[in-house]
Amino acid sequence: MKRVTTPWPRHLVALILVVFGALDLSLAQERPRHGRLYPPQDLGLLEGPDRDLWQKPDQIMDALKIADGSTVADLGAGGGWFTIRLARRVGPNGLVYSEDIQPQMIEAIKRRVQREGLQNVRTVLGRADHPGLPAGTLDAALMVSVYGEIDNPKALLPNIARALKPQGLFGIVEFTREGTGPGPPMEERVDPDVVIRQVSASGLRLLKRERILPYQFLLVFGKGDARTTTGAVGAVPEPPLPPRSASTSPAREPRPSAPLPRRRR
Repeated sequence: MKRVTTPWPRHLVALILVVFGALDLSLAQERPRHGRLYPPQDLGLLEGPDRDLWQKPDQIMDALKIADGSTVADLGAGGGWFTIRLARRVGPNGLVYSEDIQPQMIEAIKRRVQREGLQNVRTVLGRADHPGLPAGTLDAALMVSVYGEIDNPKALLPNIARALKPQGLFGIVEFTREGTGPGPPMEERVDPDVVIRQVSASGLRLLKRERILPYQFLLVFGKGDARTTTGAVGAVPEPPLPPRSASTSPAREPRPSAPLPRRRR
């Protein structure tokens, strides 16, 4: 007996395509783009002579309340540019965990720490889903230009949260989508609202959304409430800036010497 196949109505096929297309777009917006592992031999590109000017490491550390004696983590530390500055800030009574998932990066950090004569840095070879840090030990954890390369935020972020003390803070720094300055291509940059949703799902709360950097945003998360922090969830928004006079020249931000490529967790 011959089997007769009845074709699907065209309007039903079109509806199915629309539904699956919308679902795919939604997932793409929630999922950061990923690149290859950053080549250790190109670490010099991450450390232009003007990076201190536009990265503003001291202001980032102030926002995370990092002080003498603090225990902190540099997550996705790369070649250790921020690790060194954290180590100087916390001093000999503090401790810096410098974490990365590439053995070559860990070796580069060790050489750098030795050159600097620092005794308060411990390197940690983490995994893509776990930083390998002891629970409840960190006053602050910092992730700079790494979030967009995380393969599985749902697995990694709760493990970062567990490493924080009850009043510990977690800072994420990423390049904005405003199209100025250094950083990866626009399509690889992370939507801060997506970051907030994903980190909040790990049990942390947004405490501050800082606007202190010329080319990047800084999000600060914690386990406590946000009643007294600037830009916190539920806080009164800051008033808009007054219009700039036509006769007033805008302040010039430091121009980067070269764009910064990404590395991947």
